[in-house]
Amino acid sequence: MSAENLKTRQELRDLIDAYAYLGDEKNIDEQMKLFTPDATYKVFMNGIEVANTTGTETLKMEFSVHAAEVKTYFTLNGQHTVKIDGNDAIGISFSQLKMIREKEGKDTVTDYSVKYEDIYIHQNGKWLIKERIGHFLIIETRTLNN
Repeated sequence: MSAENLKTRQELRDLIDAYAYLGDEKNIDEQMKLFTPDATYKVFMNGIEVANTTGTETLKMEFSVHAAEVKTYFTLNGQHTVKIDGNDAIGISFSQLKMIREKEGKDTVTDYSVKYEDIYIHQNGKWLIKERIGHFLIIETRTLNN
């Protein structure tokens, strides 16, 4: 594996980690800079498409509405594999997400096990997400005992 290939793999890993960090911090403005302006973001829960958004302006609005409902996000990224072809790449990554919301005066945590399928593009000297499909494969909600 060439040094350039290793560098690109690290840059792509840094990209998906930045997505998680910024999401956990609810820093949606900075998170949108990780996408191409015409990016597509789809979400499937238990195999059913529940969201399909195009463009960072629309995505920012949807992320903002969602973030307003969540008290705390916590993300752990796992495996990340990529196939690089010049200025294009595809990747698969796995994440564990926790979201704490308040329901009926009690905090509830929802655990999500997610597989992301991504298309990346190298533009203006940096890698960006062109398309992200989130497959929320396992979803578990429970009341927290605080």
